[in-house]
Amino acid sequence: MRSSALRVGASLLALTAVMAASGPATARTASDRPGSARPGTTWSAGWAAPVQRPSEGFEENWALKGFADQTVRQVVRVTGGGTAARIRLSNLYGDEPLRIAGATVARTAGGASVEAGSVRRLTFGHRQSVTIPAGGETASDAAPVRVAPFESLTVTLYFAEPTGPSTFHAQAYAKSYRAEGDHGADRTGAAFTAYTHSWYYLSDVELTGGSAGRRGSVVAFGDSITDGFGSSYDANSRWPDLLAERLAAAGTPRPVLNSGIGGNLLLHDSPWYGDRAGARFRRDVLDKPGVRSVILLQGLNDIGFSEVDLPTYKPNPQVSAEQVIAGYRELIARAHARGVRVVGATILPFKGAEYHTARSEAKRAAINEWIRTSGEFDAVVDFAAVMAAPSDPQALDPAYDSGDHKHPNDAGYRRMAEAIDLGVL
Repeated sequence: MRSSALRVGASLLALTAVMAASGPATARTASDRPGSARPGTTWSAGWAAPVQRPSEGFEENWALKGFADQTVRQVVRVTGGGTAARIRLSNLYGDEPLRIAGATVARTAGGASVEAGSVRRLTFGHRQSVTIPAGGETASDAAPVRVAPFESLTVTLYFAEPTGPSTFHAQAYAKSYRAEGDHGADRTGAAFTAYTHSWYYLSDVELTGGSAGRRGSVVAFGDSITDGFGSSYDANSRWPDLLAERLAAAGTPRPVLNSGIGGNLLLHDSPWYGDRAGARFRRDVLDKPGVRSVILLQGLNDIGFSEVDLPTYKPNPQVSAEQVIAGYRELIARAHARGVRVVGATILPFKGAEYHTARSEAKRAAINEWIRTSGEFDAVVDFAAVMAAPSDPQALDPAYDSGDHKHPNDAGYRRMAEAIDLGVL
């Protein structure tokens, strides 16, 4: 009788465990930063993108409409390497809980296709689905997938239920693909018939089992010039991408993370262009795995937006050079308190752009002089000097101009990456 009761009890316990594993996991709030299912695992940064409120952005995207019974496939190039990966998903700007019904990671074969045999089901607390509360985030468990620096991974998310407006990164300069129904395990991209140039919910890919992250991560922090506006789509020709390639070629490989947001402001939050620099500095710089240094290129929009009355250029109060400098000082102090080096970057020339005026030019000159001479940064990269037209220091060199007189083209972004002294990182 007693042994029979024990067997029944054990069976009930086993059934309860199976039922729990089959249900969705519940993620924690963003402040909890859930970790690996394997205690002691050391994670390094592979790829990251800062998240934003849902908006229409500069071109068509799916952020406001969200997803329902749809699969989204996103391709990202990592600047580190490893033998296992995990992803972080953010519902920071969601109004209600977000359910991820399924997720996979695979090696990219091109477009929306993935390499045969490389698809790995992602789990969250050993469950294949997860619910992320409004304002929260989650990390997946580790998945075995071997990837080298500068190779691409494909992350696929299936949304069985309506998501509502989506936390996203507006300007990815890379395609993300969408299919109707559940196609998370598909090898080909045939079902993925729609695409946009934004990333959705995906904020980080972290790696373990590699060596590139042992030297520490570099974070490029800024606005659209860091984000890569004007660079070629699907070419990974933003200056942080090219800086990572330079570091690897010099025999000092390390992850370089791009924490730029197009239109971002140093001093004010924006409905279209993300939280102000000070509000997002912790999550987009200081909380990244192994961060050792940050390159700060910010302030152009603060001094420029006030010169133009456009709906998206809000808020746009007059901001003084002294206020911008005070914003830099706050970020420097916070980075130094965490042992992170700060490289100050001068603001690029923008004569001919819509918000170039005598007043905004005077502010740029004053800010750049302070960056060069104050001694408050650990090092300085003089982007303004190397990107200026030979005949006019207030104008972007035509050879480096994407066409709007303020954003570089691919050649300009390469010149920026070449201007950075690798020794200061």
